[in-house]
Amino acid sequence: MKLDKFDLAILKALQLDARISLQELSTQVGLTSSPCWTRIKRMEEDGVIEGYSVRVNAAKVGLADTVIVQVTLDNHSDQALFEFGRALEQIPEVLEAFLVSGDYDYYVRIAVADTRDYERLLRERLYKIPGIRHSKSSFVLRQLKQSQLPLRLPN
Repeated sequence: MKLDKFDLAILKALQLDARISLQELSTQVGLTSSPCWTRIKRMEEDGVIEGYSVRVNAAKVGLADTVIVQVTLDNHSDQALFEFGRALEQIPEVLEAFLVSGDYDYYVRIAVADTRDYERLLRERLYKIPGIRHSKSSFVLRQLKQSQLPLRLPN
């Protein structure tokens, strides 16, 4: 799907506020409501817009700490990678997991209440996943940046 300047303007506005009214969105991007709505629906159907969500303040719901875990597996077969990914999907505290190149196989971002909560998670969940050879954990001290995708027209 090729995106034009109106599509990108719609996406930028929705990234900032997915609850924006159609009327306000249409005004912002310079379209009337009907073509604006048609473009949104098309981008949803084509998978450009994957869904809508709410940003929740982690500390205010008791998950004040974020841990980045670097994991190396014993085995790199397709089946081992699949099983590890499936195991991570079953752990609600795992927010994101990335298969990466370099010294480790995975970077995993985890939300926990505190160090004791993380220790519990390690004992009860992570260390029970078969095939982990090595892991290294780092507590995030402060989040310096969180942003949306930098949408722009191709040259």
